[in-house]
Order: sequence, then structure tokens, then C-alpha cells
Amino acid sequence: MRFASKMVYSLEQGGHAVLCTLRRFAFFVVAVSSLSNAVAQEPSLAPANGAEAGQITEIKVGYLRAYAPQLALSVLDVPPRDEGVAGAEVAIGDNNTTGRFLGQKFTLHVTEVKPDADVVPAFDDLVQRGAFYILADLSATQLLSIADLARDKGVLILNVGATDDRLREEECRANVFHTAPTRTMLADGLAQYLIWKQWRRWVLVYGSHEPDKLFADALRRAATRFGGEIVAEKQFTDTGTARRTDSGVVQIQRQIPVFTQGFPEHDVLLVADESEVFGTYVPYRTWVPRPVAGTAGLIPSAWHPASEQWGGTQIQNRFAKASGRRMLSKDMAAWTAGRIIGEAATRTQSADPETLAEFIRDGDFSVAAFKGQKLTFRKWNWQLRQPIFLGDGRSVVSTSPQEGFLHQITDLDTLGIDQPETRCALK
Repeated sequence: MRFASKMVYSLEQGGHAVLCTLRRFAFFVVAVSSLSNAVAQEPSLAPANGAEAGQITEIKVGYLRAYAPQLALSVLDVPPRDEGVAGAEVAIGDNNTTGRFLGQKFTLHVTEVKPDADVVPAFDDLVQRGAFYILADLSATQLLSIADLARDKGVLILNVGATDDRLREEECRANVFHTAPTRTMLADGLAQYLIWKQWRRWVLVYGSHEPDKLFADALRRAATRFGGEIVAEKQFTDTGTARRTDSGVVQIQRQIPVFTQGFPEHDVLLVADESEVFGTYVPYRTWVPRPVAGTAGLIPSAWHPASEQWGGTQIQNRFAKASGRRMLSKDMAAWTAGRIIGEAATRTQSADPETLAEFIRDGDFSVAAFKGQKLTFRKWNWQLRQPIFLGDGRSVVSTSPQEGFLHQITDLDTLGIDQPETRCALK
């Protein structure tokens, strides 16, 4: 009897030990799953062939940027030195969190050129170094100068900077994916909110530089598309004065109120000043008190540094820890591009650009980017569908698409140029 009691006790001990072992194993599985979720994806953790053999496959990602120090009307708006690059660096770190289980190592190689410089030599250098995935933070002209070269060399380009619609329309390329939104997407996101608020009568003031005029065109299109009315327009001509030292009382206290005098009755004053010549001076200085929106006041963007919804706090904190500042729109575009490469490499267990491109083009491909839903590419021009944030300097006011703006496929296609109106013929 005593022997039997000891046996039962021993079995109970053994069962308890087995149970503890199972619990530890379950904890390990959950920990690995949580690690995957930390990078906002659900990659497969099955070992790659290289991992089984103890080999490491290096996936080199190039970041090709046109950079020169920029002035802004406010020192608070001067772009950080590492804008965009910092987002790509965080993405590479996220990729490596999963990649080390799969025998994959991601590296980032940054190359800078001057704005409007010839980027072909820098592009060729990155390719010679083995970077077959290029995050392009370039002007539209610079990007087009390497797009066909990249296609011929089997290189994928992810546009993280240029908002020009022509890159997705008449000048679209099959090997160029776009994580930066277009000007029409930004304008449509803003217009939807103004219409939702029943602020339908708009005055448009725009700068004299080409980017300003392009954004003004996008705002005019949005007005026609959603039922807004532009009751008056006026161009602000850049006279070439220094943006800070020559502004003073003349520009702010006198010129801007007079410039906005005499407009017909309106609900909102829209500003199109991508060149940072006058827009920041407009809010609170108009002749009559009206809300300001566009490139000043209520601003549409791909991301907002105060966004905390949909897990945004997680990426904001990780980014701030890595870079020492808040995340901006270009950082998010670069992070998303880097994660797209990482997700495709993880899912396919490959480093081959053609294999990854085929996977990204698949209709089931999506990427999570802390924006409330999975993001997908438009097959007709490879533009990433995404919500548009509307915010001021301190908080997110709203996100578009707005309630009531519906689409037969996805409400995200109410932002920007839709498939029936596209002029893109991929080549």
C-alpha cells in the first residue's frame, strides 16, 4: 500500500514535470509569434534551406536619395537630416528580427546625390554592390532616368518620395512600386473631409513653382470630383527674397492680409505651396477669419507624427528609440517599402528580385502599416492604397476615406486616380 502511494506520487510528479515542459514550450511558441507581430506582419517561420545548412543569404537594399539642406518658413519644419533613411533603417531591423530565423540578413546601403543631379552613376554603383532593391527618394525626372535601366538589370524600385501622378500614369513602369501617395490622393483625402463638414466653397491660393501648380491642379480635380466649388483663385509669386530674414513685419503683418483681401464668400482657404514660400504665414492672418487647409493649416499626409491609433504607438515608440525623433510621412513610406521587401523575402524564402516581384504583384499580397487595414497595390499602376491622415502641427484631426465615400472594390480607391480613368500602360 505504501509502495502504491509512492507510485502515485511519482506519477503525479512526472505528470507535473511534463505539464511544466508543455507550458514552457507553449510560452516559447507564443513568444515567437509575438516577435513576428512586433513588425506588424505574420511571416512564416519555417526554416529556409540556407538556414538548415547554416548559411546566411544577404539581401541588400539600396536607398538612393536626392538631398540638399532645405530651408522652411519655420525652423520647426526644416526636414531632419535622416528623413526617410531613418524609416528604412527601422524596417531593416524589423526584417532582421524575423530573418535571423530563416537564414536571411538584410542590409541597407545609402547613397546621396544632389537634387537634379544625374543619378545613373550612383544607381549603377548600388547595383554593382549587389543592391537589387532600391528605395528611391528622388524627383520624378531622376527616378525616370533609372527606371528602364533598373528593369533591364532586374532591379526593383520602390518610390518613397515622389508624389507626382505622372509616375503612376503616363510615365508608369512595371518595375516601379509606389509607397508614397500621389498628390491626387492627398487632395482627395482633404476634399472628402471638407465635403463631409459641408464646407463646400473654397478659395485657392497657390505658389508660382511647378510643384505648387501640380498640387493646385490636384485640388481643382478634387473639387470637381466631390462637389466642392472653387469660387476664386490667386497666385502668390515668389520674388526670391530670403524666406526668414526678409519676411518680418512686411510679409506677415501686411502682405498676407492684403493678399487675401477681396475674395468672395467662402468656407475654407486652400493653400498649395509645396515650395515653402508663403503658406506657413497664411493661417490666422487672412483678411477674414476662415480655416486654412492644404500645405498649411489642415494638412493631408501619408502619416502623422502624433498618430497612435491602430497600433501606431508601437511603431512611433520603436522609431523614436532608434532615431531620437518622431516619425514623418517619408519615414513611413520608406519603412513600408522596406517591410514589403522583407515580407516578400520571408514568404517566398528567396532573395531573387524576380521571385519577390511576382509575389508582390500577386492579388493576395498585402502589408500592414499601422493604418487600420492591410494595404494592397493597385494592379494598374502599382500604387499602394492607403488612408490619408489629416492633421495640424499637434494632432490627427481625421483620416480619409471619409464615411459615406464608397467604392465597389475598396473605399481606398476613392483616393487618387481610379482604374477607369487611368492613363497607365505598364511597360
